[in-house]
Amino acid sequence: MLENWVVVPTCLPVVLRRCHVCPSGRFRANGRFRVNAHHKLLDVWLLVRCTGCGDTAKLTILERVNVRSVRPELLERLHENDLGLAAELLQDPAVLRRNHVSLDWEGAWRLDTGSTCQGDFREVSVRFEARIPVRPARVIAEGCGLSRGEVERLIEEGKVISAVRLTGKATGDFTFTLKR
Repeated sequence: MLENWVVVPTCLPVVLRRCHVCPSGRFRANGRFRVNAHHKLLDVWLLVRCTGCGDTAKLTILERVNVRSVRPELLERLHENDLGLAAELLQDPAVLRRNHVSLDWEGAWRLDTGSTCQGDFREVSVRFEARIPVRPARVIAEGCGLSRGEVERLIEEGKVISAVRLTGKATGDFTFTLKR
């Protein structure tokens, strides 16, 4: 019987970038945007706040874009400081590259299993609701109530089988079979 597990974000991840005021390198996004119009051109930033000193920094979302080329629903979501839009944009690799930042998802996700991993044979499908980089071994350990070391030992012994590599990080859906 196939079990379904879901990796769900619980809050926005921490943005990793250097603070210009203090030695901290961690910023929190709260879903606020700054929209600035220059005649027919539009600039949009996602505001993030330093966890050390509280200084505000801007992550560029749109730069010198013609107002008519922005979809009205997107513009409305920006003006309403839509938290869901902030989450979508933080997961966009182009936005992260443009701003030279990365994300720390530690403590910003949870695993919904629906049941505990019991028995000698399990076939599990893991689905990600967001692009959260997490080690499959950590997901398996948390879902089955095992230590990560024990899961890694089971992988080495061939008792955990998957089509994806279980030793690195994954951001996409995968399935695995656990034989005890």
